[in-house]
Amino acid sequence: MKLHVVRHEFVDFIPDELEEAVLYVSIRYRTASHLCACGCGRKVVTPIKPSRWALLFDGATVSLWPSIGRWQLPCRSHYWIENDKIRWAPGWTDEQIVAGREQDALDIRRYYASRSVASKPAESVDVPSPGNGPGRLVRAWRKLRRH
Repeated sequence: MKLHVVRHEFVDFIPDELEEAVLYVSIRYRTASHLCACGCGRKVVTPIKPSRWALLFDGATVSLWPSIGRWQLPCRSHYWIENDKIRWAPGWTDEQIVAGREQDALDIRRYYASRSVASKPAESVDVPSPGNGPGRLVRAWRKLRRH
């Protein structure tokens, strides 16, 4: 059964057994984990770092950016976690998945290349906004990637 809401829990260590509908966040280890929102029971790990995912905490809710795509799993779920809510996205074709992975690899290379030359500013990466709601997340994510 697809979830539409999660509860976040800040922890030092991600527990061995994850509870459904809970997003565990370890600031200490810069990682968030949860069970796939489709209900398949598979563990999803999102490393919180500028080259991967950004976590935003507004004092009451948590958001992750960019989206979570579980392409290697049979469920092939695709969703965002925004303000403790699951926002489902359309699935991707095999071609889109390959292109997305290539873009991720390019973004990671650009990020680390920009960090290796302190005098050279990081390139701006155009991140498409998936709608009206997460626009502020896109801006925050871009800002995080530049630092």
